[in-house]
Amino acid sequence: MPKKILWLIFLTCNLLLAETNTTSKLEDSIKTEALRQKITAIDEAIKDNLWFKRYGNYLSYQKLIEELSTVDAEVKKIKNAKDKASIEKRERLVSKQESLEKQIELLQEFKNSPFSKMVESIELESYPKITNPFAIISALSYIKKIKQESADYHARIDRLDFLVGKLREKLALIEEINQIEPIITNEDMAYEAQKELNAFIAAQEIASTSYSLHVKKVDEASIRITQDITLQMKRAFNIGIFIIVVIVITLLLKFVAKRYIKDNERFYTANKIINFLNVTLILLILLFSYIENVSYLVTVVGFASAGIAIAMKDWFMSILGWMVIIFGGSFHVGDRIKVKKDGLSYVGDIIDISLLRMTLLEDITLTSYMENTRSGRVFFIPNNLIFSSVISNYTHGTMRTVWDGINIYITFDSNHKKAVHLAREITKKYAKGYTDIARKQLNLLRNQYSLKNTNVEPRIFSFVEAQGFCINCWYMTNSYAALSLRGTIGCEIIDAFNQEEDITIAYQTQNINIAQQQRPSSPPDEPKSPDEKSLF
Repeated sequence: MPKKILWLIFLTCNLLLAETNTTSKLEDSIKTEALRQKITAIDEAIKDNLWFKRYGNYLSYQKLIEELSTVDAEVKKIKNAKDKASIEKRERLVSKQESLEKQIELLQEFKNSPFSKMVESIELESYPKITNPFAIISALSYIKKIKQESADYHARIDRLDFLVGKLREKLALIEEINQIEPIITNEDMAYEAQKELNAFIAAQEIASTSYSLHVKKVDEASIRITQDITLQMKRAFNIGIFIIVVIVITLLLKFVAKRYIKDNERFYTANKIINFLNVTLILLILLFSYIENVSYLVTVVGFASAGIAIAMKDWFMSILGWMVIIFGGSFHVGDRIKVKKDGLSYVGDIIDISLLRMTLLEDITLTSYMENTRSGRVFFIPNNLIFSSVISNYTHGTMRTVWDGINIYITFDSNHKKAVHLAREITKKYAKGYTDIARKQLNLLRNQYSLKNTNVEPRIFSFVEAQGFCINCWYMTNSYAALSLRGTIGCEIIDAFNQEEDITIAYQTQNINIAQQQRPSSPPDEPKSPDEKSLF
């Protein structure tokens, strides 16, 4: 009986112990799962970190190197094999070998260190030397630039600090899991996490040292530039005071001259002398203040050039006009242009564009026919006329057509509707080719200009004039041969009108009424002569 009781007690204790172990294992499993979820959250938080990505590229490079080494060894083993299976395997290995080499070449910058470019100190550009007020702008831009670079560097280090903190948390969680489940897998995870953390800690130390050195350089450069800016502002303020004093003295001299010099010519001469002295003194003040370097000789030459430019204004304006013509693209050799100067019009083709003038060859045009009555001359147009005169370009850009028009008069008793219809049909027939060309040319110009009205179809208008009913025909024609089509269309319209009985072409006419004058009667006894009888 006592043995049975002891046996029951033993069984009860074993059951209680087993239940306790099961409960403990369940609690450890739940705790381990919670820790793994935290590790997953940390991995999710750091996956987009630039430092972490570069470290991943470094690991990928090392892995590719090892894999390539393994492939190379396998290729060497079956290099001389002749069987079909070995040949196919060698081809697969060679293809894989080439792929690995290309991947390694892309990751070449991660060969030695994953953070070599991230932790190195940023080299500052040599700060600009401020020797005049205009250089202050570039100096302020330089300060803004280096401070922005410093802020970017600091933000990069902040991301590294954040990453190191997260990796420390991850390592602590892995070690806690390893304590709960002391298995080889957890130990390996802890080892890898520690190795990863050590790499980023080393990068953190180097980056902190580099950043400290960079901050010192930025502060030093900022202090020097600020001092130079202050010095130049003081100098500019003093120069400004001197210039104001000179201007005030000039105004006083002008006031005295106006008050005491009554002769207009003398006052004009005195005023000119005062202005000259004023400008000269201001220039001397500026030159003696800033001519500390050879580079400022350029400024002196600039002032001299300004004087020459005033004396030779037309030449310099022509040179400037040449630059506008060449770089603006408004005119090219071969274009047909019209220039109006002093009431005379000149139409011709550009045969040369030189530094000072454009050379035009005059052609037979409507202007030659109606205004000049001669053609074939060579004109030399100064380039400066593009600033003071209107120059028409008949062939600008892609355009090689222009609008031309003719007027034909018919009498008021003519069938004007039929006349308009005939004129429209004839104009459309002979101008059709140029109409299609003009439409394409205008569509090409849409890329360069905002064209609203691109209707190029012939237009026929009719007006009531004192001479008769005017039929006005407009059509597209060749810019270089407008007279030919003008003559063709005009003759065809005249022929068509002459064939119609109810259309009469009007032209200038004049009616003269000669009143018959009564002659005195002859005496009845005096007979009329034969000549007198024939007259009456």
